[in-house]
Amino acid sequence: MRTEQEMMGLILGVAAADERVRAVVMNGSRADPNAPRDIFQDYDIVYYVTDIDSYAEDRSWVDIFGERMIMQMPKSDCCLVYLMQFTDGNRIDLTLVPLFEKQEFSTKDKLAVALMDKDNVLPPLPSPTDEDYWVRPPSRQDYDECCNEFWWVAVYVAKGLCRREILYAKWHLDRIVREMLLQMLEWEASIATDFLVSMGKCRKRLEAHLPEEQWQALLLTYADGSYEGTWNSLFAACDLFRQTAKFVASHFGYEYPGGDDQRVSKHLERLRDLCASSGV
Repeated sequence: MRTEQEMMGLILGVAAADERVRAVVMNGSRADPNAPRDIFQDYDIVYYVTDIDSYAEDRSWVDIFGERMIMQMPKSDCCLVYLMQFTDGNRIDLTLVPLFEKQEFSTKDKLAVALMDKDNVLPPLPSPTDEDYWVRPPSRQDYDECCNEFWWVAVYVAKGLCRREILYAKWHLDRIVREMLLQMLEWEASIATDFLVSMGKCRKRLEAHLPEEQWQALLLTYADGSYEGTWNSLFAACDLFRQTAKFVASHFGYEYPGGDDQRVSKHLERLRDLCASSGV
């Protein structure tokens, strides 16, 4: 696997040798002084170029970065994007931006470090910070909507289980019920940090901000492929959501919807008993 020094040398070397590239900026975790360092970090790079159409005409020019395992080119209105995973394990997410877009594009992300500026055309970039990704305190409406969505969709999960529609049940459990639970956990975890931290992409840093007991309780909400396991995970999610939402409500002076909780929880228990008694 090529080292960080080799990769940065390659990225900057290509830019230096190409007259169309006038400036280079790095974004993402490698620009974040608080991000953990490891060999799996992508190189999120922006090349500001003078003739973007010439790159679109011949896309083989990116071969210079190494042997690719796979590549994606997401559509973009004004830019060219090359997401390149290399066979040695490195990855470069390279965005080509027309030079005249430098002012608007370079200020979109506060996690930005200028690596090259051939003509001193880049606007001043402040010290990189992940401030844009900090968790925001919930408004009363945010909190109420999260609670309502959790308990509303929990019924869908139970209905799917009773109908023996495991994919339907798991979709609602994994995509909506757990998302509301993770949102509530994120708010609780951020209370202890005064909402001055980012939990990272897909909340990958959440574990570091939760007590071990709570983290283990969260893991219990991840079901196996069985109906019994999914029922257990649903009730584990309800227990953890209730505990967490009450804490968040107490901190912000909000009212936890205990009535919704009680009515839905009883309904879920009735459905589980009904399914068990009927052998479903």
